[in-house]
Amino acid sequence: MAAPFRLYNTLSRTVEDFVPLQPGRVGLYVCGMTVYDRCHVGHARAMVIFDTFVRYLRHRGWAVEFVRNFTDVDDKIINRANELGEDPIALSKRYIDAFHEDADAMGLLRPDHEPKVSESIEDILALTQELIDRGHAYVADGSVWFAVETFGDYGRLSGQKVDELRSADAADGKRSGADFALWKAVKPGEPAWPSPWGPGRPGWHIECSAMAQSRLGSTVDIHGGGLDLVFPHHENEIAQSECGHGGEKYVRYWMHNGLLTMSSGQKMGKSLGNVINVEVALANFPAQTLRLYYLQNHYRSPLPWGEEALPEALAMLSRLYEAKEVAEALGGEGDADQIAREMGPDAEAVLKLGRELPERLHAALDEDFNTSKALGDLFELARAINRFANLKKAKKRGGPVVAPALAAFDLIADATGLLAQPTREFLEEVKTKRLAALGVTREEIEAKLAEREAARVAKDWAAADAVRKELEERQIVVMDKPEGVEWRVKLT
Repeated sequence: MAAPFRLYNTLSRTVEDFVPLQPGRVGLYVCGMTVYDRCHVGHARAMVIFDTFVRYLRHRGWAVEFVRNFTDVDDKIINRANELGEDPIALSKRYIDAFHEDADAMGLLRPDHEPKVSESIEDILALTQELIDRGHAYVADGSVWFAVETFGDYGRLSGQKVDELRSADAADGKRSGADFALWKAVKPGEPAWPSPWGPGRPGWHIECSAMAQSRLGSTVDIHGGGLDLVFPHHENEIAQSECGHGGEKYVRYWMHNGLLTMSSGQKMGKSLGNVINVEVALANFPAQTLRLYYLQNHYRSPLPWGEEALPEALAMLSRLYEAKEVAEALGGEGDADQIAREMGPDAEAVLKLGRELPERLHAALDEDFNTSKALGDLFELARAINRFANLKKAKKRGGPVVAPALAAFDLIADATGLLAQPTREFLEEVKTKRLAALGVTREEIEAKLAEREAARVAKDWAAADAVRKELEERQIVVMDKPEGVEWRVKLT
């Protein structure tokens, strides 16, 4: 049976008990990319948050139908295509392929449906005609406009006042400044489709209403997207959907993630020239780094971005993997409670935290998907593992004590996608990507370690220490262990 959870609803501005249309099922629609360029790390926050949200709901027993669209017909796409001398649909197809490359590299689940505007024209035309027939839209010079004044609840999601608004769509045929385009009459050099009102293309907002309806029905359980979409996009979706469906509620719960913010307070955006593409980030950092970076703050909060954002996230993530590695190395058999009592408070603490973590994880994520709280509990467990592992007898006898902690790490991986890599694979990926960023090769490091070993064999301790210091200056940490010498890249 699906476990109950609570979610902040942007519409009511309160955390509410989630009650679906159908018991045990969730219809989730998330606004996707306008595909005129590569995906950047600002876009990726919503992608990772909703990927993790879907994973968690399925982990808790929910049957989730996940829809995320592609806007492949848009002014930005047309402008970029004109700049490059390329067909707009071909350009958007190229960037959809690039998006999938980035999403797959980040380890994201594919949605159940990924509708495109260019393939949803019939649904868009049908909804537009329904709005005209119901008296909520009008035709002017081959374009169709939604008459905002016909929807009395306009502004309830965003708090906007109709008499103070003007939409971004401009044309002589508009009756009111707030009215927005459902269908745009054809212009030279633009892609166009036939319609009852003349050739043209869809307006921005109508596309999501039509695609959500075609996949999930007239009412959606949860509609997600970035906070910057509340107005005008989601406000307009509500108006046209509810008017087109005779007043039937469009969305039961609106879920909006906060945005990445620069030190200047700006959001990250291509038009602002402050973006870092996902492919660039993934060339220098393991994909799990991005997941932890996005999940460290509550999804509704703004998330600061700067040069140290990913290095700091990688250092945090490495601490978790290193604690997992420490726990995996502990051996022994026997009764965990008895061993913990014999070994003292640090053993009892790690056993208790390991057993409690599943309940604490569920409690945090069931209450408005609080990944920040869940990660805090996880780091508490990691610190407890490290304290316990320092005990003399932990190496040979500590295995049963940390077994619940290791099971908890597996639970985290299933529920959130975090810590999903095998430990050694992650640590090797850190070496590969961070060495490339530092401009250091493995061959250089191995040569220096061989030089150090030769100095140690000759008992030239000063020379051996000098090599260690030289490596440390190049951000390489040397670790002498009973089983041999290891090295790792120094992290923040």
